[in-house]
Amino acid sequence: MAIVDDIAGLSRILRQSRVIAVVGLSASWFRPSYFAAKYMQAHGYRVVPVNPNCAEVLGATCYPSLAAIPGQVDIVDCFRNAEEMPALAGETVAKGAKVLWMQLGIRSDEAARIANDAGLDVVMDRCVKIEHARIMGGLHWAGVNTGVISAKRIHA
Repeated sequence: MAIVDDIAGLSRILRQSRVIAVVGLSASWFRPSYFAAKYMQAHGYRVVPVNPNCAEVLGATCYPSLAAIPGQVDIVDCFRNAEEMPALAGETVAKGAKVLWMQLGIRSDEAARIANDAGLDVVMDRCVKIEHARIMGGLHWAGVNTGVISAKRIHA
């Protein structure tokens, strides 16, 4: 497929996907991976945690690797270092996922090439939670755009 970096492509991925394997998902509520996964879970996505150091995260069984996950995965969302991405791209291809998604701050041209050559869409340096909220209208979920805080003056 292609490297996806436009609203139409990101929207297509988010609308067509239902199962997200989150590689590097932490069980700590204050970690970005936990917050992003919890948000996606709350918006109807099935989140499959991948972390060899955890048994369960967000009420879901945690798997030690992508290969250990039973069933289909649509998006592999990676919270790992860029150096680990080429190997994860190979695992993503082997799993039969449709999208390799690298989180904010993560770019790997080699991983993108591996995934693209196998026909996968690739997203780099973007947060799945932020893109979902921006494109699908979920910004209010985190307290933004609730109308509680406003720059408008209240007239007595």
